[in-house]
Amino acid sequence: MVPQKQAEEAIVSRSNSTLKDELEQDVDGKGEDEEAAHGFSMKSFLWHGGSAWDAWFSCASNQVAQVLLTLPYSFSQLGMLSGIILQLFYGFMGSWTAYLISVLYIEYRSRKEKENVSFKNHVIQWFEVLDGLLGPYWKAAGLAFNCTFLLFGSVIQLIACASNIYYINDRLDKRTWTYIFGACCATTVFVPSFHNYRIWSFLGLGMTTYTAWYLTIAAVVHGQVEGVTHSGPTKLVLYFTGATNILYTFGGHAITVEIMHAMWKPQKFKYIYLIATVYVFTLTLPSAAAVYWAFGDQLLNHSNAFSLLPSSGWRDAAVILMLIHQFITFGFACTPLYFVWEKVIGMHDTQSICLRALARLPVVIPIWFLAIIFPFFGPINSAVGALLVSFTVYIIPAMAHMLTYRTPSARQNAAEKPPFFLPSWTAMYAVNAFVVGWVLVVGFGLGGWASVTNFVRQVDTFGLFAKCYQCPKPQPPPAPAPQTRHY
Repeated sequence: MVPQKQAEEAIVSRSNSTLKDELEQDVDGKGEDEEAAHGFSMKSFLWHGGSAWDAWFSCASNQVAQVLLTLPYSFSQLGMLSGIILQLFYGFMGSWTAYLISVLYIEYRSRKEKENVSFKNHVIQWFEVLDGLLGPYWKAAGLAFNCTFLLFGSVIQLIACASNIYYINDRLDKRTWTYIFGACCATTVFVPSFHNYRIWSFLGLGMTTYTAWYLTIAAVVHGQVEGVTHSGPTKLVLYFTGATNILYTFGGHAITVEIMHAMWKPQKFKYIYLIATVYVFTLTLPSAAAVYWAFGDQLLNHSNAFSLLPSSGWRDAAVILMLIHQFITFGFACTPLYFVWEKVIGMHDTQSICLRALARLPVVIPIWFLAIIFPFFGPINSAVGALLVSFTVYIIPAMAHMLTYRTPSARQNAAEKPPFFLPSWTAMYAVNAFVVGWVLVVGFGLGGWASVTNFVRQVDTFGLFAKCYQCPKPQPPPAPAPQTRHY
């Protein structure tokens, strides 16, 4: 389009301040102003999102998915005090690295638009930001860690679906339910991008809000079980397994760049993740604390909080809502993988939704297969947190920020200056160095040792391809009554 080309050519002569304004335009050429000019449209209302609110709903909805059900299990490993402190600590640390990712995205896009690069029909991803700012080796590291994390993040959603539905209908084993939900989740190939998750993000957050407060109220109403004990922490391996599950909880910003790119004004994202995290605290802290208070050490053998709460209509509603939300979160985790695969096979700029959906299907197959091999709901979260999340969303963003702005000229020409609450580059370097050191030693080192040890123990106990992980053993049939002989 002529107006679009003229706008792109004009970027070359603009200053950094003008470029910042340019970043507030939607990559598809449709901003808030244009949408408002066309009046209300039900299709836009439900399908085409890009506001700061859409980004907030996406971040909050994605962050608090099935892990909500495993946090009481983590509290039983950590103890009440450590569980609360680590949630707050990793929540704010995750918000900091999400902020760093948003700053690096703005920096990358500003530099590219100075070079007159157009992103029409192209979704910027994290590995491309690393490539543009730091080179091919960083691109390879970002691509490897991010894709592997999102792959197993999708696997976890499938495992969670099977684990949850079993508490409503146990006529089928969990492995069979995994087959069924794998087919259902494959329909996410038809959702083009994060623009199109507007209504789903809103509904997803509503569903997890209901579930979180159901867990809280149901646990309080149920009261403490007879002889309840709260002995955690008792073993280092359990303590660091629980800690890395919380690290995983607040490491959902592997899709930050894709969410930003879907925004009409990406610069508004900077503090959105922090605000989303604060809301998530209102869901995770009360529910985990209440369930742990009620059931104590019983949670050590029940990684899904639903398994200990009595069957009721309220619980069934929570299970169904979580199933729908896990379907949405599967789409969140898989969509960046779809983008990567489309770019590999040259289908990323294809306009046909059906052709793109067909091209995306091979991505779902290995996810389906891995969910059947490793059905360990709970322990797999900690292993993914320690080995993948620690690098993907903590270490790599902090190191990338330090290296991008290591020279005086880079700091002077930065598209985004240090935030108002930390206005010194030196202070930012100190915080980033702390994040790298802490997560490398505690998250990856100790957390990796503990979570892998626990994961191997689950494999030894239940085996690969477990048909029904942590299902109650069937009761043996009653012995036949002895026959009385009459003479």
